[in-house]
Amino acid sequence: MADTRFLPVPDAVVGERADAALARMLGLSRTKAAELLSAGAVALDGRTLGKSDRVSDGVLAVDIPDEREAGPEPEIPGGLLIRYQDDDLVVVDKPVGVAAHPSPGWTGPTVVGGLASAGVTLADAGPAERKGIVHRLDVGTSGLMVVAKSVPAYSALKAAFKERTVEKVYHAVAQGHLDPTAGTIDAPIGRHPSSDWKFAVTQDGKPSITHYEVLEMFPSASLLEIHLETGRTHQIRVHMTAMRHTLVGDLTYGADPSIAKRLGLTRQWLHAHELAFEHPTQGGEVRVRSEYPEDLAAALEILRG
Repeated sequence: MADTRFLPVPDAVVGERADAALARMLGLSRTKAAELLSAGAVALDGRTLGKSDRVSDGVLAVDIPDEREAGPEPEIPGGLLIRYQDDDLVVVDKPVGVAAHPSPGWTGPTVVGGLASAGVTLADAGPAERKGIVHRLDVGTSGLMVVAKSVPAYSALKAAFKERTVEKVYHAVAQGHLDPTAGTIDAPIGRHPSSDWKFAVTQDGKPSITHYEVLEMFPSASLLEIHLETGRTHQIRVHMTAMRHTLVGDLTYGADPSIAKRLGLTRQWLHAHELAFEHPTQGGEVRVRSEYPEDLAAALEILRG
């Protein structure tokens, strides 16, 4: 069964490729949008569209299949899921316990290794152990990462992250209630003065900017949406700790262990929920979202009580 939706084409996407326009209009990954177009499920004023056709003014009719009939996303080694892929890049959903790339002392799974095992060829750019890596997520943080498959994409994505044009949206649960409920934390981050594996707000640290908004409040914690302007190691964890609202489950930065135990958490409640950027070679926006993994979703339900 499919549900047909009728969508007037907004001015902002007129002239775009159909796959890019549909992804923006429906909040889908570009891969999912391309699948709908390839299946002949999208028509513009009665004319079936292909994924490379340009969208003009009019009304789109989109046959959206019942998600209950769809098969699961393909899983690759390390528990990674591919959420979007084309010739230039791949966006993966990284589970907790997977590092971005190999490093001294790390013997667990990595994004680079998982993609290589799945036959995904990454850009021959950057250090050998970090081929294609343009940004990273901590081992203990789940969610979305983009990895370059071509050298032009690698260069363009590296520049986009440096120039802060990539939209990085995280969801986090912090202890207590933030006041104000929305704001910006602008505080430099550097190495912790007494712990080699931690970071802290320091006078001589690198500029670090975090925007937050409270989405939901519970008796002992708050669900936040966080937009990162910079991408320092442990940035969200450090800034929330500096605000005296350490992330729930983040024992490294002093979270209350009794709350973590009650929620069944063995890591910080932090998830890279959404990633959006201009496609490095084709233009148009790529926007991908990731649902909460089981451990974070279960903890949230306990908090909601």
